[in-house]
Amino acid sequence: MIDMRSDTVTRPSQEMREAARDAPVGDDVYNEDPTVNKLESRVAELLGTDAALLVPSGTMGNQVAARTHTERGQEVLCERESHVYRWELGGLVQHAQLQPRTLDGGERGALAPEQVRQGYVEEDGHRPGTGLLALENTHNARGGRALSVETIAAAAETAHELDVPVHLDGARLFNAAAAHDGSAAAFVEHVDSVMCCLSKGLGAPVGSVLAGSDAFIERANRTRKLMGGGMRQAGIVAAPALAALGNRDRLAADHRRAERLAAGLDRIEGLTAHDPETNIVLVSTERPAETVLADCEQAGLLGVPFDDHLVRFCTHLDVTDDDIDAAITAAERAVGGA
Repeated sequence: MIDMRSDTVTRPSQEMREAARDAPVGDDVYNEDPTVNKLESRVAELLGTDAALLVPSGTMGNQVAARTHTERGQEVLCERESHVYRWELGGLVQHAQLQPRTLDGGERGALAPEQVRQGYVEEDGHRPGTGLLALENTHNARGGRALSVETIAAAAETAHELDVPVHLDGARLFNAAAAHDGSAAAFVEHVDSVMCCLSKGLGAPVGSVLAGSDAFIERANRTRKLMGGGMRQAGIVAAPALAALGNRDRLAADHRRAERLAAGLDRIEGLTAHDPETNIVLVSTERPAETVLADCEQAGLLGVPFDDHLVRFCTHLDVTDDDIDAAITAAERAVGGA
């Protein structure tokens, strides 16, 4: 079975398993786990931030950031298909008690400065005001679009002119950097906090990191504890995540395979593949997505539905060139035999 449901389905390498086994550990709630401390320092260095904080998941990282940046009742500006709004169980409302104000970022999920300015609400005697701008890169629901540094910077600078902090959901930030042949730090330079997942394209079994200024991370640490994210001997989680950071340079291979997959699927009658920029391939289907995926599973290929007639496939660490050929053949069997 070729599993392309997500880049989270990767299995930890032998190196990662050994790193977890041998990791020096301590109680991270007391800031005494040396492996966690090493991971946080390393990620902060890569992103050019003062500090960083290990969290169990990207969703927790986003929600910790939202609550830390804001006051209850404020509005948060976000793209209408963004992960933080669409896929996190209404966490902005439940955890931070924020009111989402969604904006249409078009086919790329990119928010323009004028949209930020128009969406902004000034605090007064009747309205709580805008407390946060949330951006996403790469944009999952828009097919892994890798927004440029300039796009992120323009939206963030407008928010800052309005005295609104900016959080970047960088679950696949390193994919964005690879797509633009640049550094992850360049995307982070213009925002106040960023979350990046180590359990997606990099292949770690568990873990994401929230990064920002020293003052922000100090407050975020308390919020993480509030949300149940204070871990104890977490070095066994941090050690394979440290090893996963070494996979940054191979993300371009996932992107090339996604291009090959899209080209092959697009040749199949009944499927129209969108051109991928990173490791996510969205495919429009003539038949219902659920039906197409059921047939694909019978043929040995797994994907996920993204809409009634839209499916997603992800290339990742465990997908080889041969797997791409096999996936295209499986889809041909599934769709052609319908």
